[in-house]
Amino acid sequence: MTKVGMMTEFKSAILDIWSENVFVHESNTKWFDNLKFILSDYFDVSVANYFVFGTDSFVRLQQSNNYMYQLDEIKWTEIETYFYDSDFADVPLIQASSSENEIVSILLRDSNQEPMGLLTMDSTDKWKLFSQTDEVDVFIEITKSLVQTIKQSIYLVQQENQYRNLFNVTKMFHSTLDVGQILEGTLISMRDALPELQITLILSNDQDRKTAAPYKLFDYTSERSATVEAYVSGEITTEEAIDLGVRLSNIPIKGKQGIYGIIQIAAPLDYIFSVRQKEFAFLLAAAAGNALENAKLYIQSHRLVSDLQLINETSHKLNTNLSLDEMLAFLRNQLTKSCNPDHTCFVMIENDEYVISSASTELFQTIDGQLYIQYVANHFKKLKDPLFIADFNRLADLKYEYRSLIAIPLKEQNNITGFSIVLHKDPYFFSFDSFKLMQSLIQHSSLAISNSALRHQLQEMVNRDHLTNLFARKYLDKSVENSMCHDEYGVFILMDIDNFKRVNDTHGHQVGDGILKQIAGIIQSEADGIGIGARWGGEELALYLPQMSIVEGFEIGEELVKQIPLRTNPSVTISVGICSWEKENKDTFHNLFHNADTALYEAKNNGKNQIRVFEASHLK
Repeated sequence: MTKVGMMTEFKSAILDIWSENVFVHESNTKWFDNLKFILSDYFDVSVANYFVFGTDSFVRLQQSNNYMYQLDEIKWTEIETYFYDSDFADVPLIQASSSENEIVSILLRDSNQEPMGLLTMDSTDKWKLFSQTDEVDVFIEITKSLVQTIKQSIYLVQQENQYRNLFNVTKMFHSTLDVGQILEGTLISMRDALPELQITLILSNDQDRKTAAPYKLFDYTSERSATVEAYVSGEITTEEAIDLGVRLSNIPIKGKQGIYGIIQIAAPLDYIFSVRQKEFAFLLAAAAGNALENAKLYIQSHRLVSDLQLINETSHKLNTNLSLDEMLAFLRNQLTKSCNPDHTCFVMIENDEYVISSASTELFQTIDGQLYIQYVANHFKKLKDPLFIADFNRLADLKYEYRSLIAIPLKEQNNITGFSIVLHKDPYFFSFDSFKLMQSLIQHSSLAISNSALRHQLQEMVNRDHLTNLFARKYLDKSVENSMCHDEYGVFILMDIDNFKRVNDTHGHQVGDGILKQIAGIIQSEADGIGIGARWGGEELALYLPQMSIVEGFEIGEELVKQIPLRTNPSVTISVGICSWEKENKDTFHNLFHNADTALYEAKNNGKNQIRVFEASHLK
């Protein structure tokens, strides 16, 4: 066969390879198997290998495991000089890897004369004769055209698959506002595109992270500098992490309004990312960023409506006539509803002392809870700004169980009157939205809480006698009426200071007022926790003892008669009238007071400084 006829047949065989392999699956290597058959037919070649050129080296076609020597990668700089004058040569480096055959290496260049691939095969006698002819250049050109065509075909197939993958995941992004689905779809698509590499999602701390997709939280203090740079700048960064033995690529998940996280790809140090892979990763991250942003805006809009409703409900409730404890208990429920904390605390500052509200959870009655309160109290002594701590353990030497903390001050005219704390075990649990909502709730509540405290103080002033600090008669009347409706029995004691006018005339009204205060203190000590002491009017004082029998009441009245002369200066005595009521007797509020007054009148008329019981037959 003539050389012209031979090359015509060779071109025809190459065309057959092209027609069979163009636009096939991207990982197909059948084309090279076909090429080896042609090389065997024309040049008696038994073994051949093809190396694909990357950035600076040739890498053996991975899918072919029939090779004559153990050489998977060849550096271009190590063989470049052998191809200055010719595109085929005997390369000692390659020849040294084979102990049996002579090897010829054929360099295939692209249209810019840059390396594209390297074909190595047996240097047979037929090849040696053929390589001396002018047709060898035609052979190389035909082979180069085949490789270029196959390469372009593979690139187009890969590109088609890439865009189909991107289209499918983007279609899913547009069909959902579920953050979890978006994150899972992003991770799955990236792993499908780069199955041999490790993909990690790094999310910013303000995301709704209810997702099954594995992720880690972005942390400025512990992230690598290249990761932080990508997060801050919004640009792709790469880093050779020698300590980890990988090359890290950080691709920002970026929307129009912010950066929501990082897709981090860990590859071997010698791995080269293709332009197609970089483009896919960038487009996927951009689509995910826009989808997350839309989902976040949707969630925020719904949350904003919910938050406004919560604030409105809270404001409306707090403007009703609630006691301070009722108000704080309601506020605790609202904070639980909005922030979902593990524990909530309200601390009021009264006379430079910290008083823990009964609306607080039990943790804050323990030593561990007191540590959080002390930390927050020390902060508000120095600053008036709220506290938002993502991980409490980063600030403390000890390791605490509850790591997320928000503390908001209660203010009255720019003075801190108390504060609220919420805690959760997980670090980074509270979002910035939760922090702002809690801040708004506490700010709306501060005035209501101050008004409640003021109402309490005013009510105390109304309920108390300003001189003796005993309860006023009106308060006592209501308390006795309430007791007679709900209790089963009780005792009413009415007292009068003997010869009080003489004390005022002899010592003056200021001393008389002092006597009233001294007796009031004695009554309060006797009534503490068991009854209500009151100023009945003038020098008359009263003591009501709910759920107490006449015998028990008589003992207390008798003790007062004994103690008051001993504990007053100047010494005075009292006369006491005492009576009781029982629900089964259907006693009335008016009769109770009348009976005690009658008994007191008897004590006065029988020599004073004594106690008399209405209907003394009741005594046992």
